[in-house]
Order: sequence, then structure tokens, then C-alpha cells
Amino acid sequence: MAYRPSKKFRKTLLGSGAVAVLAALNAPAAVSFAEEKYHAYKIAQPGYKKRFGSWSEVEVPAEYRINAIHAALLHTGKVLLIAGSGNDQKNFDAGTFETILWDPVKNTFKKVPTPVDFFCSGHTQLPDGRLLVAGGTARYEVLEDGVEKAGGGMRVKNESPDKAVTLRKGTVFRSPSGVEYVSKFDVTVPKAKREFEISYFKSGQMKPWKTKVTAAEARVFVEARKAGPQALTTEAAQYEVVGLKGEEADNVYGLAQKLTTEKQDFQGIKGAYEFDPRAERYIPVAPMTDARWYPTLVTLQDGKVLAVSGLNDVGDVVPGDNEIYDPETKKWTKGPFRYFPTYPSLFLTKGGKLLYTGSNAGYGPAEKGREPGLWDLKKNSFTKLGGLTDPDQLETSASLMLPPVQNQKVMVLGGGGVGESPKSTARTSIVDLSADSPVFTDGPALPQGTRYLSSVLLPDDTVFTSGGSEQYRGRSGSDILKAQFYDPESNAFTEAAEPTIGRNYHSEALLLPDGRVATFGSDPLFDDKDNTKLGTFEQRIEVFTPPYLHQAGADRPALGEGPQELDQNGRATFTTADAGRIVKARLMRPSAVTHTTDVEQRSVELGLTRGQDGKSVTIDVPQDRTLVPPGWYMLFVTDADGIPSEAKWIQVG
Repeated sequence: MAYRPSKKFRKTLLGSGAVAVLAALNAPAAVSFAEEKYHAYKIAQPGYKKRFGSWSEVEVPAEYRINAIHAALLHTGKVLLIAGSGNDQKNFDAGTFETILWDPVKNTFKKVPTPVDFFCSGHTQLPDGRLLVAGGTARYEVLEDGVEKAGGGMRVKNESPDKAVTLRKGTVFRSPSGVEYVSKFDVTVPKAKREFEISYFKSGQMKPWKTKVTAAEARVFVEARKAGPQALTTEAAQYEVVGLKGEEADNVYGLAQKLTTEKQDFQGIKGAYEFDPRAERYIPVAPMTDARWYPTLVTLQDGKVLAVSGLNDVGDVVPGDNEIYDPETKKWTKGPFRYFPTYPSLFLTKGGKLLYTGSNAGYGPAEKGREPGLWDLKKNSFTKLGGLTDPDQLETSASLMLPPVQNQKVMVLGGGGVGESPKSTARTSIVDLSADSPVFTDGPALPQGTRYLSSVLLPDDTVFTSGGSEQYRGRSGSDILKAQFYDPESNAFTEAAEPTIGRNYHSEALLLPDGRVATFGSDPLFDDKDNTKLGTFEQRIEVFTPPYLHQAGADRPALGEGPQELDQNGRATFTTADAGRIVKARLMRPSAVTHTTDVEQRSVELGLTRGQDGKSVTIDVPQDRTLVPPGWYMLFVTDADGIPSEAKWIQVG
């Protein structure tokens, strides 16, 4: 007879089995929970922090959380975070433009009135410490399936040499067939240019004066009044301006080649402003000649600023019309002509040439303006530089001048294919511009293919890199929660503590005066690995404390009293009780960063002399303004262990 367990036994067995099954089902979660707890414990240990550094999240009150598109460190020690409309068309339509001023010492925040949409503008540090902000958004893109009415660029001509003409938003242009188009913005067309010609008979007698008039021209975006195929055209035609009469109607007219329902790109603005760190407000200056969205602004050795590229007022990449801003006159003049894709990384090098690394933020054809090279502004000549691995993956790559700037070595890190390409590269490449025939050579690889990598110079002559994503805008949950240090001397990466917040498109990082690194932003396309949930802009701020600060504790070298300007010999003396301990001094130019583009930051090696009394140090700044462009800098001194002081601000004229 077969054995049958009792009812009580069966209940006990079933109960034990259920527990076992539940334990098995929950094992992965339990293991994950345990791993997270152990990881949190591990990274909190002093030994770990001394080796890898640490991260901490900044507490930001809800009313001050914004979509940080741009970040710049001011010489007051505060950080300017610019959102504009923040890649949010609802904000744009409502005219809601935001800027926040963050004090990282007091952890206080202040809202700054923002006059125009600085979303995707350009910015750079001026010699007096103001921040020049130029360009931004005039109109959001409309994808092809959302374009209901034909539209495009209208060239408005003015043949009158006597007066300029302003056509207000809503001006109607009528085609020869009677189709009407409406302008979306105000447009001012200058006076036509009148020139006098003198001719001679063969006998040498002079003919009477002849007058030649060359029409002036401006652009404006127009849209058909009514939807329908009748408004589509790809043929050149002249358009009358409805409402103009008599001679004015003859002199002013429109010309258009292509008015379609194709995708309509973002459009830029001409507006330019200086942000005053003392008054903490934007001050308008003369507008640019060209509208620009996604431009790069770079400060030159004379303190003037070159503005290049960007999408113009009809959504086309500016074809090469660059311009120069003079901080003294607050006006713009014509610069050397050269085409670049948007947000090109351009670095002022020894001698005054600009190095274009090929890094850029995207807009423009894949086959045009992508090759790196040296640009001689005076001759307007461009010498291409070869040797770069994965040259088709420079979009969304990072570039920076390795420390110190006197070595004239520039590094390119990561990047991806053009547009929404799935390609990304782990490549780093370095070019030594001091070589007779400079070419790029491969550096150590990143842990994986990386777009949008943040790269920040540190006062101990290393580079801190963090974040990014493997795919376009973090698709498929591809944010990279890794960080590393690059040492130019050993030409190698070492591991750093892992960030807890992912950073991809529209993210920034910069060095703070206390030696920490602050990170902002991130604009993922999706919030899940399956790409089904639309992304949410990351508004949290996370700060990295490098190992050198965990080693130092409270014992950091310190600079005491000293000037904020250099003497006539380029020197400055500071009192310090740590004179015998200090071995290096660096000037660090403050960042102005957006879209992985930061052409401002540079680290300058300084001469260092200890006072005979052992209670002071004198720093000696290079006189070459192609190495040290005029402006405010952070002065750091470090000891033999690479532990830096807190920065002193000093102005280089």
C-alpha cells in the first residue's frame, strides 16, 4: 500500500514550497538590492573617495529648476544657467524665456529677466568679465508631416538708393499667378548702393557721369496664406509687395526660388546682449548682421569676438558669412568668409590661428565643412590636418586644449555619425600643433562609443570626462554612467567615481572656483529602453568632488592677499603661509559651454617665484595674448600632491 502523508504534513510541505518558489522568483531583485546597498556603502568610504572622488546632488528649489541649455562661470563665482525657451515650444509660444543665476558657495538661486529666446545661442567671455550672448531662436522647427502650408525664404530687394525699407510681420507677397504668402517676421532692407562711373573716349575726353545702382537685399521667412498645391513652387519668380504704391512698389519686391511643404528648420535671431555679472542683468548691444542659431563665438587675442556658423533667419546654415564683435564699440563688422557646420569647435592657438577640430553639433551636409584644420584669419587660408580616426564621427564629439596651453596639444574625444546616425566612437585623437607638420594621432580609447561627453580641465593638469550616451540623444537607455580622468603625461585614462544622473544632449559641465566640477542638463529623446515614452529634460544638478579634495580635507594650500590685476610686467604677488609647499600655478579660463562645445576653457602654466621671507609667491603670466586671451581667470596653486588651492580671480588685460 502506497504511503500518503498526513494533511498536516501536506500543508507544511506546501508552505515550504511556496516560500522556496517566492524566494527563487525574488532572487534577482534581492541580489540587485544587496548590490545597490553594497555599492552605496563602498562609494561612501573615505578610501574610495580619495581614489575615485565622489558625487553629490545639489538641492534646487522647484521654482528654480530649468532646462539648462547653456552654462557659464562668471568672475563673481556664480554660474549663469540659460534655458531660453528650453527646447519647449509651449514656452516659446508663450514667450517664457528663463535664466537662473546659481551661487555654488551659498547654494542660492536667482531668476534673471531674459529679453529674447537664447535657446541655442552662442556665448563667450569678454575682457571686462561680461558674457557676450548672441543669437538664439526665432522660430521652432516644423517636421515634414506637420507642415500644412508651403513656405520658405523670400529675398526682399530694395532698388531705392534714397531710403531703407522696413516691412512688418504679416506683409503679403503676391506671386505672378496671384498666390499670396505672408511674412512671419519684420524685415528691414537697407538702401540700395549708388556708385558713380567715369568712362573715357578714345581721344581721352571724359564722358558724362554715369550712375549705377545695386539693389540691397534681406531675407525673411514667408508662408502661404492658404494650404494647397497651388502654393508649391520650385521655380524662381518675382513677387509684388501688396500695399506698396507708385515708385516704392517698383523699387521693393520679393524673389523666391523654392516654396514647399518640406521640413522647416529652426530659425535664428540677430540679437546680441552682454550679461553684466555685477548688475546681474542682460544689456542689449548692436545686433549681428546675420541671424544665428547654433553659432560658435570665440574670443580672439585682441579681445574681439568672432561669430561663425548657425542657422539663419530662413533656417539655412549660414553659408560662410562670419562677423566680428568689438567690445569697445559694441558693434559688429564683417569677418573672414568660411563655412562651418553648426557649433564648430574653434580654438585660438599660439600665433593667432584658429584650430577647427572637426567637432560640431550637427546641422549641415555630411560632406561639407567637416575636416579639421588650421584657419589663418588674416590670410583667410585653411590648412587641413590629417590622421584622424573615424573622421565621419565628429558630430557631438568633445574637444579641448590639453593642459597646459603652452604645449599646444588638442584632444578630440568620442562623437557620432551625422544626424541621427546610430554610429558612435570610443576614439580619442591628439594633435600637437608645435610639430613641423602636425597630424592627429590616436590616444587611449574611451570605455565605449560615446556622444555628448563632458570634458573639463582640472587645476592638477588632468582632464575629467563624464557622462554622454552611446546613441543619439540617449536612445534605448544608452546613457553612460561612467567617468574617468585623462593624464596628458601618461597618455592614459583612469577610473573615476560614477555619476548617478545620466547626461546626453543639451548637457554641460564646468570647473568651479573651489576645484569641483558641476554638471547640468540632459535632453533624452526617450525615457525608456524601448523608446516608447517621450523624454523628460533633466533639471537636477550634480557636483563631482575630485580625489584631490578628499585627500586634502581642510589642509589645502591657500593664497592670501593679492591684486586682481597684473602689474606692467605681467606679475602678481600674493601672501601665503604655504609658500614652501606650492610647486605649480595655473590660470584657468572660465567655461562658457553648450552642446558639448566649450572653446573658452584653457589652462595656462605660470612662472612661480617664492618670496625670500617664505611668506609670499609671485606668479608670472605669459605676455602672448594668443596663449592668454584678455579676460578674467581663476588662479590656482597646487602642492606636490596635486592638491589645489581655492581660486583667486585675476584679470588679464
